Amino acid sequence: MRVGAAGPAKGFPSRGTRLSGMSQRILVVDDEQSIRTIVEFALKDAGFEVTSVGRGDDALAVIEREPVDLVVLDVMLPGMDGLEVCQRIRSERNLPIIMLSARGEELDKVLGLELGADDYVTKPFSPRELVSRVKANLRRGRMDTDVEESLRVGDLLIDPAARSVRRNDEEITLTLSEFEILHKLAKSPRRVFTRQELMDHLWKGTFYGDLRSVDVHVRHLRQKIEDDPSNPALIRTVRGVGYAFGGEDGSGT
Repeated sequence: MRVGAAGPAKGFPSRGTRLSGMSQRILVVDDEQSIRTIVEFALKDAGFEVTSVGRGDDALAVIEREPVDLVVLDVMLPGMDGLEVCQRIRSERNLPIIMLSARGEELDKVLGLELGADDYVTKPFSPRELVSRVKANLRRGRMDTDVEESLRVGDLLIDPAARSVRRNDEEITLTLSEFEILHKLAKSPRRVFTRQELMDHLWKGTFYGDLRSVDVHVRHLRQKIEDDPSNPALIRTVRGVGYAFGGEDGSGT
């Protein structure tokens, strides 16, 4: 069964305290009750706690008052649409966001990634695929990086344990995907990584989407860490291949 086959669907610090051993909570935001019901059932069957709402403002209220580990967010919502909700969440919190968009709405996918979404799933989709993507995003969020030391590159301090990036003691807010790409590139300066290699690093072979999403994440990353994003000095494009950190002569590292 595929959900949505009939066509496209028309500081938030956590207030609650998660108890040890409590299941992870997924917030599902979609204005179609039938989709919410199916997705909620699939996620609960996979062992998650689920809260579902049909409006963007209700989603923001949920995030403000209770612990949420991941958001499944439809683009088309009444009132505040999913893109605005994504932007509002990302401006205050760094939790995984999976956008839902109708097949063929490429602009929505790109905008969602630009505004901070970590992943997207196109309608129609299978509940099993969505559950798999939820699990993959949550795994990425809790990867054990404590054994890796902080990495200083120029005025950037990359801390894999805290998943944080600072420039001159000022924190730069990155999405999970942006951080993973930056850390991967910065650990091997001047080495050229293909888009496929970066995608495999992000998803460990479980990603079903478009390699162009790497370009979107890199473009957004440059806007946050480069002095001049239109003339990047840190993340270099190797035309026809992929990306590298720093110049071929070692500049930028």
